[in-house]
Amino acid sequence: MKALSVLGSTGSIGTQTLEIVDEFPDRFKVVALTAGNNLDLLVEQICRHAPEAVALANAERVAQLRDRLQALEPDARPARLPELLGGPEGLEAAAAWSSADLVVTGIVGCAGLLPTLAAIRAGKDLALANKETLIAAGPVVLPELKKSGSRLLPADSEHSAIFQCLQGTPWADTARLSTGHPTPGLRRIQLTASGGAFRDWDPADLIKATVADATSHPNWSMGRKITVDSASLMNKGLEVIEAHYLFGLDYDHIEIVIHPQSIIHSMVELADSSVLAQLGWPNMKLPILYCLSWPQRLETPWRRLDLSEVGSLSFRKPDPARYPCMQLAYAAGRAGGTMPAVMNAANEQAVALFLEEQVHFLDIPTLIDGVCDRHRVDLRPDPSLDDVLAVDAWARTAVGEAAARLRARVPAGLPR
Repeated sequence: MKALSVLGSTGSIGTQTLEIVDEFPDRFKVVALTAGNNLDLLVEQICRHAPEAVALANAERVAQLRDRLQALEPDARPARLPELLGGPEGLEAAAAWSSADLVVTGIVGCAGLLPTLAAIRAGKDLALANKETLIAAGPVVLPELKKSGSRLLPADSEHSAIFQCLQGTPWADTARLSTGHPTPGLRRIQLTASGGAFRDWDPADLIKATVADATSHPNWSMGRKITVDSASLMNKGLEVIEAHYLFGLDYDHIEIVIHPQSIIHSMVELADSSVLAQLGWPNMKLPILYCLSWPQRLETPWRRLDLSEVGSLSFRKPDPARYPCMQLAYAAGRAGGTMPAVMNAANEQAVALFLEEQVHFLDIPTLIDGVCDRHRVDLRPDPSLDDVLAVDAWARTAVGEAAARLRARVPAGLPR
């Protein structure tokens, strides 16, 4: 029985993790949950899984959650109410919960960084679904992992695919980060990408792109922010940086390939020229389950892959004109230091403004590029955690200021 702390339990990763717990009640149990504002779903999760602790990001809502739990009928609520925590300290406490064996990091964005670091410092193993932990703070996280001995298991479908293809190597046998040293025998990584909502659009037509267009993913059901990142291919650029930290390859040996069917989840080329791929239907539960069960594989009743049903698999290089964010991510990764943190924060803020219809889709790379360019003179090559948090806050403010200047010239949604 493996005890889990689930960070971001009401989000996509969190809800799918709890579905797996329901499917394998003899293998997994929940001891801690954290959530944002979806109290209706959180109360259901508490009643079903009876965790020892629950933390809310907004400390002011803890009293409301307590009242709702106490108002339940006696036969509807758990025998023992959980310890209720709130605010950043509460999230970190739940992440480091003493009885947890594995922490699933499903909090989106840099908000998940401090709880994830708390779990690492407590020596917990992690199922990492929060890209920003390595993208924004790789230079901080690597030494902490080495110090604590925590094992990092990638829960993203692409990095899980690479991890699965590398089973039998020293890296996969221990699930340790390479700390900058290439994984033995690994020559190249190919991260597959669906291409997102605009993969078949003429780049000239992107001027017409709306929020509804950008949040309509052809293959996956995801949150709005990550779906926009898929449309811009920034999600894949972020995964390139994450793969660099996870597997130790330089950026010239980490490639992106458009694969519209999303059946191959990524590929690795080994030293002898062999290429290994992991295949499956588009389903995030599989990589999550592999993190939870590793190093074992569990029998599931899930739909089996039938390649004759798929029919064909196709691949093409991503068009830089359609996906300028991809090149921005590569450039930030190569610059290193605090630049990936700035790029990530700028993207989060620009996407948030786009979803609020304050800027146009094509403004997203413009805003990111401008903020990254401003940061070059202040780049810190060996940042501390405080440095990462400081540049993250600065980048968000800088994007807001740049967006205001942009709107003064051209209102969002109007032709330029």
